[in-house]
Amino acid sequence: MARAAHSQSGFTLVELMIALIVLSIGVLALWRLFPRAERTQVTDRMSSAATYYAQQQIEILQRAGYADTALSVGRHPLGTASLRVGPSGRWQLSHQVTQMTGSLSDLKKVAVTVTWAGAGGRTVAMTTYMRR
Repeated sequence: MARAAHSQSGFTLVELMIALIVLSIGVLALWRLFPRAERTQVTDRMSSAATYYAQQQIEILQRAGYADTALSVGRHPLGTASLRVGPSGRWQLSHQVTQMTGSLSDLKKVAVTVTWAGAGGRTVAMTTYMRR
């Protein structure tokens, strides 16, 4: 009785090992991206919060009168001090008021700066002008 030829289908052990090695390299490459993505997310969250605090300070200063002490020329708070803001106090807030000159003498330039340390600490700065 003649034996029928069987077609071989499926993977050999070598092909399976090569596929597992390629898959492992891909998984390890992706695994290295997760810590970087997490750091970027934390930095972006801190930057968004700093932007919020700067915008909030600008709105407070806009409601103050032109002659308010918070809008007197100079740095507020004085010197190198800064206000700690946020639930954890991680953000440092200050603003600088400059009197414009010449034809713009009825304007004050207000530059609000929020900085933070850690998580790739950065600075967010916003500027607005106040009219007399």
